[in-house]
Amino acid sequence: MKDNKKYSYSKKYKNIVQNFLTEEIDSFHTNDLIEKKEIELRKFLSIKFFIILLLILILSYSYYDCFFSYSSRSNENKIKVAFYNNVIRYGGIERVTSILLNYFSRERNFTFYLITVSDILEGEYQIPENVKRITLGNKSKRLFRIINKEHIDIIIYNHEISSEIEQLNKLNNVKIIYCTHSVFFYRIYEHIYNLENTVYQAYKSCKYVLTLVPLENDYLFKRWGINSLLLENPNTFDYDSVAPSELSNKNIIMIGRGDYPGKRFEFGITAMKRIVQEIPESKMYIISSPYENLKNAINNLNLGNNVEITGFIQDPSSYIKNASLHLLPSLSESYSMVLGEAKMFGIPTILCGLDYLLLAKGGCINIFDDNPDTLAREAIKILKDDNYRKKLGKEARESMKIHKNEIIIKKWVKLLLSVYNGIDELSYTKLFDDYNKIMTEDEANIILNNQLNLIKKRIPDLSEITLEQLKSFSLK
Repeated sequence: MKDNKKYSYSKKYKNIVQNFLTEEIDSFHTNDLIEKKEIELRKFLSIKFFIILLLILILSYSYYDCFFSYSSRSNENKIKVAFYNNVIRYGGIERVTSILLNYFSRERNFTFYLITVSDILEGEYQIPENVKRITLGNKSKRLFRIINKEHIDIIIYNHEISSEIEQLNKLNNVKIIYCTHSVFFYRIYEHIYNLENTVYQAYKSCKYVLTLVPLENDYLFKRWGINSLLLENPNTFDYDSVAPSELSNKNIIMIGRGDYPGKRFEFGITAMKRIVQEIPESKMYIISSPYENLKNAINNLNLGNNVEITGFIQDPSSYIKNASLHLLPSLSESYSMVLGEAKMFGIPTILCGLDYLLLAKGGCINIFDDNPDTLAREAIKILKDDNYRKKLGKEARESMKIHKNEIIIKKWVKLLLSVYNGIDELSYTKLFDDYNKIMTEDEANIILNNQLNLIKKRIPDLSEITLEQLKSFSLK
């Protein structure tokens, strides 16, 4: 049985009209009364319509407000993380930021930002559409206003400005993860001891500091009173999506910024002269922009037919997978993205004294006499001996299994959640259970002595420094 109290708007209208028509009216005043009743009826219906429209608007607003509030609360519940970089192109630091953001953009518990000092530039690494990009331009002080305006929870800081580090450390409403990028030996070779020592002083007051080199994390930083955590970079390629090189060609690769003296590409080109004498069909591909210093080195040694500069390439995989040897003659490195890329494809690598790198074991040969002829001899041995080359290639590839991106990204997410939830400093260094082996002082001394001997050869004015001075970074 229907509820008689439930009427539709149209039924009420019909009742009103019916009542009006059946009323007894005097025949003399019929026309006047009809006109008067029509006016009253229109007024009544207008009021009813207005009231119903008002109710609809109120209900619509309430629904919208409820939905908007829910969305706002959902966004507020997400952890807001901002990467702070100078630029987002060319360098390894920038590539790492891009890789991380492309993985992180799939995480539902976070909202990610990219803050850069520079404006948008040509040739930048790809950033996902759901990552908000903010550029500071010349107004670096805007950083602190942006932190407050966007309610940033965590900043991943990729600079080395000690004054800015100290300012950020004073903020209570945001947590900072400082990426040191492990450039201890780079600083030595750059002769900027006094300036960079102030950066290390600033790191002492930081709760969350990331390193890429076990020597720093396990030994040096502990000596200097810096609380740090070893966390490797993600790789450019996914391990399971990369097919290993067949190592059948006599192709050699060097990858990086060829204009930077610390990469020492000329050192590799000099070694190539000797390699070509033994293996005429060998070819070197330098994956770099065509800088004048590289062209001059190639022309001076008449290697135009054996050495090719490819130009800057964001994805060098086509060259890597056709290579059989990777040369890394750098004075210093921190993590070396290019080493990880070569090893991912199962390419053997020759390093020049970089025994402190996390990726230095497995398919790598280290030379310590800093002589291009020694580099050439090792390269010739690898290229001529198929079994030896394939053995090194297999070791290189296998060593990257523990550095799969899926493992590394999980570590990064765990780090962000732990920092957001206020992990204490003591448990910070034990955040990852899989990193149990801490370098001993004896192991650290072996590496530091190797580096000390190289430093004395390479920098004559540091020929008198001692191991203790190196450990204390007191090289003035």
